[in-house]
Amino acid sequence: MISNIIFGLLLLAGTSFFIINVRKIRRNILLGKDIDRKDNMAERMRTMLLVAFGQKKMFARPIPALLHLFLYVAFVITQIELLEIFVDGISGSHRIFRPALGGFYTFMVSFIEILSILAFIGTIAFLSRRNLLKVPRLVQSDLNGWPKLDANLILLSELTLICFIFMMNGADEVLYTRGMSHAQNLGDGSLGLTISSKLGPVLFGGMSEHALHIIERVGWWGHILMVFGFLNYLPYSKHFHILLAFPNTYFSNLNFKGQFTNLQSVTNEVKAMLDPSFTPPPPANPDQPMRFGAKDVMDLSWKQLLDAYTCTECGRCTSSCPANITGKLLSPRKIMMSTRDRLEEVSKNLDANGGTFKDDGKTLLGNYITSEELWACTSCNACVQECPVNIDPLSIIMDMRRYLVMEESSAPTELAGMFTNIENNGAPWQFSPADRLNWKNE
Repeated sequence: MISNIIFGLLLLAGTSFFIINVRKIRRNILLGKDIDRKDNMAERMRTMLLVAFGQKKMFARPIPALLHLFLYVAFVITQIELLEIFVDGISGSHRIFRPALGGFYTFMVSFIEILSILAFIGTIAFLSRRNLLKVPRLVQSDLNGWPKLDANLILLSELTLICFIFMMNGADEVLYTRGMSHAQNLGDGSLGLTISSKLGPVLFGGMSEHALHIIERVGWWGHILMVFGFLNYLPYSKHFHILLAFPNTYFSNLNFKGQFTNLQSVTNEVKAMLDPSFTPPPPANPDQPMRFGAKDVMDLSWKQLLDAYTCTECGRCTSSCPANITGKLLSPRKIMMSTRDRLEEVSKNLDANGGTFKDDGKTLLGNYITSEELWACTSCNACVQECPVNIDPLSIIMDMRRYLVMEESSAPTELAGMFTNIENNGAPWQFSPADRLNWKNE
């Protein structure tokens, strides 16, 4: 009874804290400007199923994709066993589904164990890639500090979780073979689990009944505590992409990658110049000054802020960026990480001031992202193409460039000359329209 109460309190506290953090992240995302992504529902569902659920873009790099698939499938399938653990925790039973499912139960738990072994191999490989092999995209300077620690913490937690699973199942197997399990009506002889039926006797075969019960309970409680801990760690970690990958891919930009957005305010001005009868619609917030482009996170769209929270920090974007490859300062991954960091800072500001943002003298552009980074971008869309969850760093870069040009008149010298020529001559070249065809007379 006491264990049931403790489990119930943990369940209530864990889920409540998680919901509070998720609601806060939702609030932060909705600080962004509105953008319509409700069209083409069928195409959006197809994109989500292929990219998020089907891991389609991961397999551009087969080896890490296969390792990631081990973890991904294990995570999805083990939710079945987790459901049983929740029911057992609330009801005080043990392996409550086994009497009803019989052999199918043994098959499913055995399958989960095999996936857990594959996940264990994948986790060891990922730890090695980061800390021993030092794959270039996983050891760049933008990952120093918390990002590197975050990645290693979650991988070590996965190893610990798998160990708890096999402690629970292995000790249970030995107890079964001795007819000493505290479970009722589970059959005779053995659970028959593929891995634990062999691993359990090797590790725990020489232990007493009392020690086996302790190990089984440590495995059970350790497993569920790791689950609650992982659940509430997610909102503070890059691994929140486990949940956000699905909505993020659903709300992907379905337009051609080379198609840039237009500022509606500028479009209205051009229409008014070309058609005197055109009347621009009134601004949505007449009391708020209009801003061209983006200077801070509130100037970005909610989808761009969702992108920031969804970033996996895998570095595929940066490793494919021609600017970064040639030694320039730009890192698309760092653009997304900086956007998330600034958004988190704004969130703390809101919490400290009763939901109202108090000017802190900082902005995304300048304090987190420099103009040098922005102008290094070639707008080739390699980062967008490579991202396994359809994040669009280029849209943030272009919006901040717009702010620099349209509000601060700040651009590299080469572009400033081009702008002047377009304004004076109607073309990027430094001669008048009347002189453009002089070459044919020579």
